[in-house]
Amino acid sequence: MSNTNECAHQTQHAAQTKQVAQTGQDTQASETVQKEQTPQTLSFELGVEEIPAFDLHKASEQLQQLVPDRLSAHAVPFERVTVFSTPRRLGFIVKQVAAQTQAQELDFRGPSAKIGLDENGNFTKAALGFARSKNVSASALELRDCAGERYVFAHVSSPSQSTTPAIQAALLEIITSIAWPKSCRWASRSETFSRPVRWIVCLFGSKVVPLTFAGLHADRFTWGHRVLSAGKHEISSADALLDTLRHLQIVPFEDQRKECILDEVAHFEKKLGLHAEIPAKTLLEVTNLCEAPHVLVCSFDESFLAVPKEIIVDAMLMHQRYFPFYTNDGALTNYFAVVSNAAERAFEQVKVGNERVVRARLDDAKFFYEEDLKHPLEWYVDKLKQVVFQQDLGTMYDKTMRIEACAKQICASLDATEQEKQNLCRAALLCKADLVTNAVIEFTSVQGIMGGYYARACGENDQVVQAITQHYQPRFAGDVLPCDLVACGVALIDKLDTICGLFAIDQAPTGSSDPFALRRSAIGALSILDAYPQLSLSATLTALLDLHAQAGVSFDKQACYQAVYRFILGRLRVMLKDEGIAPQTIDAIVAVQPEHPRDIMLRCRALEKVAHQQREDYENLTAAYVRAWNLHDISAGMSVDDALCNDAERVLLAKVQSVKQQIEHDLEHQRYEEACSALASLRAPIDDLFASTLIMDADEALKKNHLAVLNCFVDVFSCIADFSCLAKG
Repeated sequence: MSNTNECAHQTQHAAQTKQVAQTGQDTQASETVQKEQTPQTLSFELGVEEIPAFDLHKASEQLQQLVPDRLSAHAVPFERVTVFSTPRRLGFIVKQVAAQTQAQELDFRGPSAKIGLDENGNFTKAALGFARSKNVSASALELRDCAGERYVFAHVSSPSQSTTPAIQAALLEIITSIAWPKSCRWASRSETFSRPVRWIVCLFGSKVVPLTFAGLHADRFTWGHRVLSAGKHEISSADALLDTLRHLQIVPFEDQRKECILDEVAHFEKKLGLHAEIPAKTLLEVTNLCEAPHVLVCSFDESFLAVPKEIIVDAMLMHQRYFPFYTNDGALTNYFAVVSNAAERAFEQVKVGNERVVRARLDDAKFFYEEDLKHPLEWYVDKLKQVVFQQDLGTMYDKTMRIEACAKQICASLDATEQEKQNLCRAALLCKADLVTNAVIEFTSVQGIMGGYYARACGENDQVVQAITQHYQPRFAGDVLPCDLVACGVALIDKLDTICGLFAIDQAPTGSSDPFALRRSAIGALSILDAYPQLSLSATLTALLDLHAQAGVSFDKQACYQAVYRFILGRLRVMLKDEGIAPQTIDAIVAVQPEHPRDIMLRCRALEKVAHQQREDYENLTAAYVRAWNLHDISAGMSVDDALCNDAERVLLAKVQSVKQQIEHDLEHQRYEEACSALASLRAPIDDLFASTLIMDADEALKKNHLAVLNCFVDVFSCIADFSCLAKG
C-alpha cells in the first residue's frame, strides 16, 4: 500500500514539474514574440574603398531623402533617420522601426474609359495590362469620374505583414538609387557603385537582415580605421553600431569631423597668434578624406615668402589642401595646417613628409617666378601665338589684338582722361601675356594675378597693373568688380569679345552646354555696365563684331548683334528677377528698348519701388493708363484739332504737355521715380475726361479727335515703359 502511494506521489510531482516547465516555456515564448513585435532600431552600413570627398558629401545628402522615401514607399513605419558617412562607409540609423508594415488601401488611376473599354463595355488589353501591373484581377477594376472624365481605377489592398521583406526591398532600392558622377564595376560583378563595396552591415534589433548586393551578404561585422583600429569588428545590435565606430576611433558624422578640424585649427591660431585661411570647399574636401582627423602645424623656409603669395597659397590650398596662416595684418607667414588621418605616433613623420612636399612645390614656384622676370611682360605677347583660343577664332594673340583694337575704338568716345585712355589701351595689350609664363602654366589659378606682378616689375603704372590683375573679374554673380574704369573697360571688352566670337561662329550656348561660360561672362559684363555707365554696350559690341569680320569670320553682323543683345538681355532678366523685380515690370521696361542695360536696371528698380513703397502713385499710374489704353486707336494718329476739343480735353492736353517736359528732364537725370510720380498726376484729368466725354461719339470727326487726344495721353507713358504690359497683367 505504501509503495502504491509513493508511486502516485512521484507521478503527481512529475506532472507538476512538467506543467511548471511548460508554463515557463510559454511565458518565454510569449516574451520573445512580444519583443519581436516591439519597434526596434535598423542600422545599415555599406563599407567601400575610399569614396571621393565631394561625391561622398552629395551621396550623404541624397540618403537624407532616399531613406525615408523608400521606407515609406514600402509601408515601413519608423520614427526618424540619421545618416552618417566617412570615406570608407555610407550608412544610416533608423529609429523605432515597426515589426509589421502598415495595412494599406490604395486606389490607382489607369487609362481613360475611352481606351480602357471596348464598344461592348468590356475591358480592353490596355485595362487588363493595367490590372496586371498592379497585381490585381480584372474584377478589382472599376470606373470612376475624375476631372470631368471617366477612368479605369484599380483598388489594391495591402495587408499588414512582417517588415523584413519590405526593408530588404527598400535597402536595395536605396543602394541602387544613389546617383554618382562616376561609377565603376569591379571583379566580375555587374553591379555598379562609386567604389568597390567590401562589406555590408544590416541589423534589425539584434538580428541580421538577409541582404545581398554585389555578391556580398550582410552580416554584423564592420571594419575599423585602417591605422587606428584595423581589422574586423563585431556589432552586437543595431543600437551599438555608432558606439562601436566611435570606440574604433572613427568619427562617423561629417559635421563632427568638420567641427573637430575647426576646433583644432582655432587652438593653433590662438597658440601662434595667427589666423588661418579655410575656404569652405577645401574644408569640405579634407573633412571627407579622413575618418579620424587631426590638425598638425608645419612650416617652410621663410625665404620662399619672396615669391608672390598667390603662388604659395595656390600650391598649398589647391594642390595640397593645406591651410595657410596669416598675421593679423594680412601678411602670409611660413606656417600652414595639415589635416592628418594618421596615428599620433606618426605625427612627426607626417609633418616632415608634408614639409618636404611643400618645399619641392615652392622650389618650383620660386624658379618659375625668377625665370619669368628675366623678360618684360610685353615680350610674352608674341608668344601667345602658340596658344589656341578657339579653332575658328584663332589664337590668344588674335584675341589680344582684338581687345587692344576695341579699346582704342571705344576710347574715342569714352568720358575719361587721356591718361586713363592710354592706360586702358596698354592694359588691353598686356592682359593675356602671363598665360605663357612658366608660373601660370604650372599654377593656372593665378593667371592675371601674375601678370600684375610682372607688369609692376617692368615699370608699368599702378592703373595698368590693377587692370591686368583684375580683368577676369567678376568671375561669377556677386564677385568683386574691378576697381576702376580702366580695369572695368578691359574686363568688359574681354568678356564681350568671347561672347561675340562664339555667336559669330554659331557656338552660342544651349540649354545643356556652355563650355566657354558665356552666361557667366554676360552677367559679369552687365555688372560692369551697371557700375560704369560711361562704358557703352552697343559701341563695344559693334566694334568687336567689326573686328571679327575683318579677321575673316563670315557671319551676318546685324543678325549676330541682335542675337548677342537678346542673349545679354536674357541674362539681365534673370538678374532682375533674382533681385525680386516682377516679370511684368521687366517686360514693360524692356519693351521700350532703352539703349543701355543700366537704364533698364534703373527703370525696373524705380518702377518696382513705386509699386511697393508709393502704392497710391502706382495705382493712379496704372489706372490712368489702363482706361485710355483700352480705348485708344493708333490709326487715329496724334493730330488734335483744338476747335473740336472740349474743356476736359484741353485741360488734359495741357497737363500732358507739362508732364512730358518734366519727364524729359527727369529722364535726362535718371530720376525715374519722379517721372513715375509725374505720370501718376494724370489720373485726375483723364478721369474727368471720361466722366464728361463720350469717346465713341456718333460723329466720326469728334470720335477721331477724341481718340487722337487719348493717343497723345498714352504716348507720354511710353517714355518710361510700355504700360500695356502692366495693363495686361
